[in-house]
Amino acid sequence: MGSLPEASFQGTVHVGGEASGTLIASDLELSFWGGVNPQTGEIIDRHHPLSGCYLQDAVLAIPGGRGSCSGSGVMLELLLNKKAPKALLFERREDILTLGVMVAKEVFDTSIPVLTLNPNDFRAVLNMNGETIHVRSENVSTKAFSIRNESLTTEKQEPSIAGTVKLNSLDKELLEGTFGTASQVAIRLILRMANLLGAHELMDVTQVHVDGCVYTGSGCLLFAEKLRDLGGNVQVPTTLNSISIDQKRWRAQGVDASFGEAATRLADAYVDMGCHPTFTCAPYQLESAPRKGQQVAWAESNAVVYANSVLGARTMKYPDFLDICIALTGRAPRAGPHVEINRLASLVVRVSDVCLKSVDDSFYPILGYNVGSLSSTETPVIVDLEALVPSKDDLRAFGAAFATVSSAPMFHILGITPEATVLEHILQKEPEVRCVDVKMEGLRDCWNELNSARRDLPIDLISLGNPHFSLEEIKKLARLCQGRVKSEIVAVVMTCGRSAYGLAKQAGLVDELEKFGVQFITDTCWCMLTAPTIQPSANAIMTNSAKYAHYGPGLTSRKFFFGSLAQCVEAACQGHITEVFPKWLADGAGR
Repeated sequence: MGSLPEASFQGTVHVGGEASGTLIASDLELSFWGGVNPQTGEIIDRHHPLSGCYLQDAVLAIPGGRGSCSGSGVMLELLLNKKAPKALLFERREDILTLGVMVAKEVFDTSIPVLTLNPNDFRAVLNMNGETIHVRSENVSTKAFSIRNESLTTEKQEPSIAGTVKLNSLDKELLEGTFGTASQVAIRLILRMANLLGAHELMDVTQVHVDGCVYTGSGCLLFAEKLRDLGGNVQVPTTLNSISIDQKRWRAQGVDASFGEAATRLADAYVDMGCHPTFTCAPYQLESAPRKGQQVAWAESNAVVYANSVLGARTMKYPDFLDICIALTGRAPRAGPHVEINRLASLVVRVSDVCLKSVDDSFYPILGYNVGSLSSTETPVIVDLEALVPSKDDLRAFGAAFATVSSAPMFHILGITPEATVLEHILQKEPEVRCVDVKMEGLRDCWNELNSARRDLPIDLISLGNPHFSLEEIKKLARLCQGRVKSEIVAVVMTCGRSAYGLAKQAGLVDELEKFGVQFITDTCWCMLTAPTIQPSANAIMTNSAKYAHYGPGLTSRKFFFGSLAQCVEAACQGHITEVFPKWLADGAGR
C-alpha cells in the first residue's frame, strides 16, 4: 500500500498518553467480549470485517463498541497480557472499552490513549488503514512527533477526577476515603465515567446486577479481590450474573482445575462483598426484578435491554467493574436512560412488509438481530407488530439478539412494551426521526448469516439457554420432548439459573427432561463454556439463540445452525436439520 499524504487531527481525550502503531480500522462496531481473544489479541468475531486481525502493536479505529458489557474485562486482560492495541480511536463516546482502560490506569497503573474524533476526521482516518499512526494527547497524525510539547501532557489534557460533576456531601466523603479505601477507589472510577458521559451529578440506585463476576483472566480476579481485601461491602441489594463455571458441578464435569479454582475465587470475592449468589444472566426472572420507573444499575447486555425496554426500569448499559463500584457506593452517574429524554426513540422501524403469518419463536431473535443491525447506536421503536402477542421469552430473545449487534441500551415496540403506548409520546423532537423498513429478504439474510454450517453437516450438540432458560421455556421443552427419542450421537445441554432450576426440579421437569437426555448446567452460560462441554468436532452445533449463533463460531471454532426450539428438538432426534427455513420465512420469502 502506498503512503498517503501526511494528515493530522485533534480529538477529545478520555485517557491520555502517547503511542504509535499500524492502523487497523473499520466502520463497523466491535464487541470485545466474544469478539476478541484476551490471551492472544486476535479479533475472533467471524462476522466482523476485521476477523483474524491482531490488536497488539496496532492503533484500533472503530466507531465504538457493541454487544457485551464484559468488553471492559477483556480490555483490562489485553492490557495486562500486553496484547492490547497501542491506542483506541472512536467516532463517538465509548463507555465500555474506555472503562476497561480507566480501571487499568486507576488500579494497575497501565493504560493506552483513548480518543474520540469528530465524524469527518474519523472517516478520513478509515482511509489510512495500514498506515503508521501516531497519537499524543489530543493529537493524531501520520507524522511522528519530534519534540515533546509540555503543554500537551496527559495531566493537563485529561479531566480531573471530579471534573464538572457536582458532588454532594456523601460523594465528597467517599472521595476523601471516609468510608474506606474500596469505596474511595470505586467513587473515583464512577466519577471518571460520569465525566466521560457528561453527567453533572450522581444519583442513588436501588439495586445492582454485576456482570464483572465473569472470569476473563487474572486481571478481573485481582481487581475483585483487591476491592474485597480493601474492605469493600455493597450498599444496595446486588445480584450476580452468570459466572464461568457451574459452581456445584465443575469438578465432576471435568473442567480444568486451575480455571475452575480461579473462577470460584472470583465468584467468592463478590459474595464476600455482600452480593447474592444468583449467578444468572436473566435477573429479570428473579423475584427481585425492578418495577417500571425504578432506578437501577445493571450490567450484562441482554439484561440491560430487557430492564429498560420490557420492565420499564431505568439503567445504563454499565460496563463490567463499574457495576461493583456502584454497588459499593450506591451512587451512579445521572445520564443515559436514567434520564427521560434519553429514553426517546430516534428511529422508527416499520415491519409492514414482513409476513406475520405462522411466526414461531425463531421470528423474534431474527427480527431483533435485524433491527439491531439497522439501529447500531439509535434507540428504535418498532411498529406494525400490534397484531402479535409476544411472550416475555419472545421479548427476551428479541432483546438478546438486538443487544448482540447494537450498542443501544433499549428498544420500544409500539403497543407492546410499557412506554410505547402512543407513538408520538416516545419520539424525540429534534432532530427529525428517521424511518427504515424491515424486509423479508433482510430477515432471510440474517437467518443465513446465523446458519454458518453447511446444510448437510451432522449435528452433535444442541445448545439451549443463552440467555438462561426460564421456567416457561423449560415447560415448553418438556412438551416438545414428550414421547420423542433423542439420537445417541447428539448431546442436548441447557443452561439456566439456580432459581429456574429449583422450580423446574420441584415440578418434576428436570427428571422428565433428563430421561430424554437433556443435561442441565446452572450458574454459567454458553458464552463462557468450553471443553469438556464443547469438544473440538467437525460437526455442527445447533441453538435457538441468535446471540450464541453470532458469537459461537468465534468462541468454539465450530459451525452453527440456528432455529426454533421445535427445530432444535427435531435435530436432537434426527442428528441433522430437517428444514432449511421455518414456515414464516419460507411463506414470506416471495413478498
